[in-house]
Amino acid sequence: MATKKTAITKDKIVSMYMDYVLEHSEKPKSVYHFTKMNDFTETEFYAFFGTLESIEKEIFKMFVEKTTELLAKNADYETYDMRSKMLSFYFTFFEILTANRSYVMLVLKEQSNQLKKLMQLSGLRNSFKNYLTEIISDDFRTQQEKLQNFQEKAFQETSWIQLLLTLKFWMEDSSPAFEKTDIYIEKSVKATFELMNIAPIDSLIDFGKFIFKEKIYNK
Repeated sequence: MATKKTAITKDKIVSMYMDYVLEHSEKPKSVYHFTKMNDFTETEFYAFFGTLESIEKEIFKMFVEKTTELLAKNADYETYDMRSKMLSFYFTFFEILTANRSYVMLVLKEQSNQLKKLMQLSGLRNSFKNYLTEIISDDFRTQQEKLQNFQEKAFQETSWIQLLLTLKFWMEDSSPAFEKTDIYIEKSVKATFELMNIAPIDSLIDFGKFIFKEKIYNK
């Protein structure tokens, strides 16, 4: 009796795509080629994705979703203030990236076109901004009423740029266990939240010294 074929799911397609990229050090040439190599049909593929590029966007989105799932399992997480939640997000997110570092490095380093790279990260951007909306506290909103010019959207955009800069730092980090990225995260998040409180000088100077040291002495 013939073996029953395992049903194709979105997660399985994502897993097969990542395996293909890692094993061949390149992206599949076409949907036809990718599905044929993995013994399923184009019809099954298009039930979940419109293009191969949409898989790439989904992968980075799934990294954020996995991060928030893990954070939700921590009973103490909901008691954290915004800054602590952000730090928890960063450390968990970059642990997940580290577990998938070979894939992340391959797909981002090969993309020299910055616009295309940002398009590839659009799923990450949207999911991250949704996360930021969830952690914004009433205290933060009250504070921003006083600051007037610093609105929630500005916080989201600033945080997104910060995440991209941290991602770039992590990709260039060669320290054991990426310990310098951990330091970068702590200093950059601290500087961001102190900037929102209009008390930035010490943290910004400390963060600036750290970046200067890394760029000058570790070339």
